[in-house]
Amino acid sequence: MLMIVLWPAFLMACAATGLFFSLVDPMELIILDQRLQMHATGVYTIGFFAFWLLGILSSGLTALLVQKAH
Repeated sequence: MLMIVLWPAFLMACAATGLFFSLVDPMELIILDQRLQMHATGVYTIGFFAFWLLGILSSGLTALLVQKAH
């Protein structure tokens, strides 16, 4: 069950990271009126894990709702 949730979330994170960072320069990101003081690789990594977490939440909720329906 864990891989049913994690694998689609991982694929979604890959696609979302690629799309997001092809449109947004990581050195131009401003969070809470502060420009990020990180290397671009660190921003990519944090972005990937943030998108993966969103995918895990989405896939987990879907799996939970499917189990309750049966």
